[in-house]
Amino acid sequence: MEGADHVLTLVRDSGVGLDYEKVDQIFNALLTTKPEGTGMGLAICRSIVEAHDGLIWASPATPHEAVLHFTLPAMAVGKS
Repeated sequence: MEGADHVLTLVRDSGVGLDYEKVDQIFNALLTTKPEGTGMGLAICRSIVEAHDGLIWASPATPHEAVLHFTLPAMAVGKS
């Protein structure tokens, strides 16, 4: 969701980057790109963002970067 009622946040990582072929899979539980990773970090992030009526996605950037995008409601859902 995007629009006036949601806030978009971008987080840029300057590490090894994202594989274009795996960008749709990185939020899957137990998928890790690190030798000692658990593969739970981004899956947990997705659960939290979606539980708060938001969306999360990633995109590769050049030369060796990744950008995580997420939206969250500008105001608390169901609160007055």
